[in-house]
Amino acid sequence: MRLYLSSFHLGNHPAKFAEMIQGDKNTAIILNARDYFPAEDREAGRLQQIENLNRIGIKGSEIDLRKYFGRQEELKTVMNDFDAVWIPGGNVFLLRHAMKMSGFDEILVQLIREDKIAYGGYSAGIVVLSETLEGLDIVDDIKYVKKMYNEQPIWNGLGILPYSIAPHYKSNHPETDLIDELVMYYIDNNIKYITLKDGQAIVINGDKEELVE
Repeated sequence: MRLYLSSFHLGNHPAKFAEMIQGDKNTAIILNARDYFPAEDREAGRLQQIENLNRIGIKGSEIDLRKYFGRQEELKTVMNDFDAVWIPGGNVFLLRHAMKMSGFDEILVQLIREDKIAYGGYSAGIVVLSETLEGLDIVDDIKYVKKMYNEQPIWNGLGILPYSIAPHYKSNHPETDLIDELVMYYIDNNIKYITLKDGQAIVINGDKEELVE
């Protein structure tokens, strides 16, 4: 596995993500955690993500999972053209729902476990890799799933990580106070977790895992 799990944006060591991407560094950007954003804000964010990745030599282009709902095999073929996946923050429950409806959850887990891609992300893009999303409704509003899809939220994560992550911990971030509540939830419910301050990232490359400041 090759994972670059940042608390916020690309963190303090973006080169570590770029270095773990093989091939032409073609990277699929998944923005479905932001599907509740106004269209102009979502588009501005898309351009910003592409620019941020381009600065470190990564070629990013969006794959909108909504276009592949019920079309998993087609999405699987599309993903063969990419060397990495990058998922920024937003609402983790919307992201998880889009992953499920497109079959991207199964595709992504297989690609990561078979080491066919490098994976990077921050905030919602990293907490979704945990075994459970329980407690994250403290930070992310579940109402958007009902509003957009008229369905209940999915509470299981992708199960890539054996622990949950609390990003933006003790940071100058609007969600920091809510993250304190999330940490208390993890403690009270005996959920294994790791905290990340903005700027920090967990870097996993094969059997090696390190926290970079």
